[in-house]
Amino acid sequence: MEQLNNALFLLINAPANPSHGMLLLGIFCAEYLVLLVPLGLAAGWLRGDNATREILLQAVAAMFIGLLINWLIALGWQHPRPFAIGLGHNLVAHSSSSSFPSNHMTAWWAAAFTLYWHKPWHRTGIALSLTGLLIAWARVYVGVHYPFDMIGAAVVALFSAWLSTRYGGWVVQPVLHWLTRLYRTLFAPLIRRGWVRA
Repeated sequence: MEQLNNALFLLINAPANPSHGMLLLGIFCAEYLVLLVPLGLAAGWLRGDNATREILLQAVAAMFIGLLINWLIALGWQHPRPFAIGLGHNLVAHSSSSSFPSNHMTAWWAAAFTLYWHKPWHRTGIALSLTGLLIAWARVYVGVHYPFDMIGAAVVALFSAWLSTRYGGWVVQPVLHWLTRLYRTLFAPLIRRGWVRA
């Protein structure tokens, strides 16, 4: 399996001298595209109703659950990143933490899968899931992850989203109540002007 993982990595990883366009695309998708999830969640909170905010909090809970699972996996099994063993080409600076599973993709897909399981957000979940494939490609292309890291992230994200959607209500409901009160206090001037939703 490790040989297959390495072979797939070398197939996707950037060449020694990538074109300028591919270099920019790879770095943008690997480093910056992932910011769409927190920005989207924040925008959804500001413009959404309580039902929307509950779903968004479930997505955030799924992200945290996934990252916790990844941390536990890394405690039990340290898998070196490609650049740590001199494999392929590394295009971005990164710590030498364990590569499996990918934290970026776990968080992204945990949010995407959570949204997918809620009917009003079904299409958004699909769009995010598919966009995640581009980020997954980019993380391998720039040399910080293996393809199997992405498969592991998808499995962890799916489990985390299911867990949050099915059993997260007992945590999400009280947090939603507390955050809503805090939000309405801090954003009262903007709410009065109608710039954001109460």
